[in-house]
Amino acid sequence: MANTKKTKKHMGIQAANRLSNTAVYIILILISIIWLIPFVCILLQSFRVESTYQVGYVIPRQWGLDNYLNLLNSDFKQWYINTFVIALFSAVFQTIIVLCMSYTLSRFRFKMRTFLMRFMLILGMFPGMLTMIILYRVLKDLGMTQANSVPGLILVYIASSGMGYYVSKGFFDTIPKSLDEAARVDGATRAQVLYKIILPLAKPIVIYTILTSFMAPWGDYVFARYVSMGTSSGMNVAVGMFGWLSQDQINSRYTMFCAGGVVVAIPVTILFLCLQKYYVEGVTGGAVKG
Repeated sequence: MANTKKTKKHMGIQAANRLSNTAVYIILILISIIWLIPFVCILLQSFRVESTYQVGYVIPRQWGLDNYLNLLNSDFKQWYINTFVIALFSAVFQTIIVLCMSYTLSRFRFKMRTFLMRFMLILGMFPGMLTMIILYRVLKDLGMTQANSVPGLILVYIASSGMGYYVSKGFFDTIPKSLDEAARVDGATRAQVLYKIILPLAKPIVIYTILTSFMAPWGDYVFARYVSMGTSSGMNVAVGMFGWLSQDQINSRYTMFCAGGVVVAIPVTILFLCLQKYYVEGVTGGAVKG
C-alpha cells in the first residue's frame, strides 16, 4: 500500500514537471517567434523585385535576386570590405592583448596589481562617447579620418582592449597554477606556458574573446560615422547603409537595404552558430571571482 502511494506521488510529480516544462517551452517558442518576425520580414523584403520602396505587405509578389545583384554595383562592396578588415584586425589584436593581460593578472603578483585592476574596471564604466571629440582630433592629426578612417578605427578599437580582462582572467583563475609550476620546473618559459599549456585548456575563453572582439566593430555605428564624416570610401556597412534610409533615398534603396542587412548578418550568424558551445562555456567559465 505504501509503495502504491509512493508510486502515485512520483507519477504526480513527473506529470507536474512535464506540464511545467511544456508551458516553459511554449512560452520560449512564442518569444522566439516574436523575436524572429522582424528578421523574417527583412529576409522576405530582400527578395522583392516588383518595387523598391516600402509597402504594406510582407510576402513579395515577385521574387528575385535583383537587390543582391544591385549591391555589387554600389558602394556596399567597399563598405563591406572596410567592415571586414576592421573586424578582423580588431579581433586578432584584441584577443592577443586581452589574453596576455588576463594571464598576467591571473598568474603574477606585483605591486599595484589590485589597484590596477580596480582602476581599469572603474575607467571602463565611463561611456566611450566622452572621449569621441579628443579621439577624433588625435586621429585627424594622424591623417586617419574620412577616407583613411579604417586604420583609425582599428587603432581606437584595440587601444583600450586590455581593460576587458575580467572575463578571461576569471577563466584563467580556474586553471590550476600547479600546471604552470610543473612546466616551469621542466624549463618552459612564461610564454611557452601560456601558448602551449594554458591556451589549449582555455579554448572556450579564447573563442569567446575572438567572437566578442569581432562582433563589436562589425556593428559599430556612432563612432564609425563620426570618424568617416560622410566620406563613402571610409564608411563601414552600418554607416553606409544608414544613408539609404534617408528621405531622398529610401524609396529607391529600401529593398537593397534589406538585402544588405541579410548579407551583413550572415558571417556573424555562422560564427555564432558554429562556436556557440564555446561561447557559452567561456561566459560561464569566466564568471567566477578572481
